[in-house]
Amino acid sequence: MLCGLVILSKNGNFSKFSNYLIGDILSIVPSEIVALLIIAIFVLAFWILFFNKIFAISLNTSLAKSKNINIKLIENLFIVLVALIVMVSIRWVGILIINSLLILPAAASRNVAQNLRQYHLYSLLFSVFSGITGLVASYYLGTATGPTIVLIASALFFVTYFIRKREME
Repeated sequence: MLCGLVILSKNGNFSKFSNYLIGDILSIVPSEIVALLIIAIFVLAFWILFFNKIFAISLNTSLAKSKNINIKLIENLFIVLVALIVMVSIRWVGILIINSLLILPAAASRNVAQNLRQYHLYSLLFSVFSGITGLVASYYLGTATGPTIVLIASALFFVTYFIRKREME
């Protein structure tokens, strides 16, 4: 990433690429929303069709192989779907923030979920909550939207972390 920043900043042309670093969620056009909706439908279909196989692969690849699960195909499909989501949303969210938005809701969900289905549900709920709350908060606070969403997701992570810590005592 640093090499890319150096190349982009050569000859002072960096300002036109700064939106890709920090994103601009308010620059979304309807065609991009449609593209994201289509990708979301594919992700949902993939999750419904391959949930048990993904679960088996994540637990034990040897067990998945013994059940004749095509591990490489499912892993590659998963990678392609994640890459598509990142590709479509990187202009809105930014390169520097997208990793946080991929990791924080899942990490917060892991703190409170008791099984895999709860983990998926909480991840989705935490993502949606962070996105909507961060968008509204950034409007009223006059802050950058992407970082505000990440701060909300971070706060959710720490709240769930302390809830889990309290339950373990």
